[in-house]
Amino acid sequence: MIHVVTAENMQDYAGAIDQAFRLRHRVFVEELGWSNLARPDRREIDEFDDEHAVHLLALDESESVIGYSRLLPTTRPYLLPMVLPQLCEGAAPSGTHIVEWGRICVAECARTSGRRLNPTALALMTAIVEWGLPRGITSFVSEMPTSWILRLLQLHLRAIPLGLPHEIEGEEIVAVEAAFDRRSLRQLQNKRGDIRSVLAPPRASVARLAS
Repeated sequence: MIHVVTAENMQDYAGAIDQAFRLRHRVFVEELGWSNLARPDRREIDEFDDEHAVHLLALDESESVIGYSRLLPTTRPYLLPMVLPQLCEGAAPSGTHIVEWGRICVAECARTSGRRLNPTALALMTAIVEWGLPRGITSFVSEMPTSWILRLLQLHLRAIPLGLPHEIEGEEIVAVEAAFDRRSLRQLQNKRGDIRSVLAPPRASVARLAS
């Protein structure tokens, strides 16, 4: 299931967040070669991993992190305009209904081959829509390989490029804004073959605080 971690419940996920930062380092630095993100402690953390970040953790039955992505509000500085402004022709999208989706990665043990979308990645994307809609969030901005645009459209997310692709670390990357609604959620559920929620219930300490 996908666990949503914010500043409010971070204390309940200290170990899992540490795993997530190490997964990010393995994927982005050690596998993809993004050497500018390398850290001696092998935990990939940047200036946007602050109290405003929302972390989506895919945990297996043993509580190991097998997938991760991050959501950032666009009403304050975020990665696209601050780090990759060349991908956006015009003002970067901003609003309470828009988040930035980034740092998407899947652990090697959870990867699959073939043309079908990886189940862990599909669950992470479903989590954005399922978690976001009740909160008035209806689109995300993301920087991704150009091939992902077709996948988003097939999942009934209305993806629009924000500029032309640029080569980054040897790969053609494009910034997009992808709008979603209840139809998107239904399509994601259809692709997963499961209409049940992908979101994990709140952990005990959070549930007690809410009661």
